[in-house]
Amino acid sequence: MDTTSAQIERHNVERHSTERHTPDRPGTERKPGHERRPTADMADVCIANLDRDLRVIEANGGFLYQFGRSAAEVCGRDFRDLVHPSVEQVVVQQLTRLGENRHDRFSARLVGLRPDDGVFFGDLTGMAVRADNGQVSKIVLLMRPDRGGEPQRQSTTRRRPLSEIDARVLEGIAAGNTTVQLAAKLFLSRQGIEYHVAAMLRTFKSPNRSALVAKAYSEGILRIGHWPPQVTTDHVA
Repeated sequence: MDTTSAQIERHNVERHSTERHTPDRPGTERKPGHERRPTADMADVCIANLDRDLRVIEANGGFLYQFGRSAAEVCGRDFRDLVHPSVEQVVVQQLTRLGENRHDRFSARLVGLRPDDGVFFGDLTGMAVRADNGQVSKIVLLMRPDRGGEPQRQSTTRRRPLSEIDARVLEGIAAGNTTVQLAAKLFLSRQGIEYHVAAMLRTFKSPNRSALVAKAYSEGILRIGHWPPQVTTDHVA
């Protein structure tokens, strides 16, 4: 058993030990897919192993707790399913490079998805583990949730579908385009651009264009780490 697997095993033993000595109150049931909150040490460092196809092989208690899922729900699952669309492209691209033996490690911001559409934020580090022949045998993920970052029970991805034109206008604003530039690019009048901008400012309750862009990023409408700015496809009606 390698060092990482030993760490995961130790964390899981600690979790099961805690569960055996801390029974649920009479008359209460634990909801399926929701792990008991781990100790501080377990919650601070969340560990998981992925295969080269980015499927989860094993995970420790802290990882399961943050994602709000049991080991049975996580192991064998594609890690892409656990990542918010706003950061999926960046994270998957980096993981793919590890699997293809093009990099040794990477660090990125993670927005993780929970089964109730809740989210949490943290720093993700990925490391390639190589076999004796030099090929990548697995990818180790180390995730550290933000301090005070108790998983948010309500999703920050409020489904606010944008029209195709609204999406292109929002991307242009995020890229720093002026009204005149957007009008020429999208074959609309300046009044038409201003109409779409004003409608989005009302919808997102934003006082100005900068606040609109910031809110679009915070809600996962604009992809994090992507340039030029791009609206995620699931937010376009």
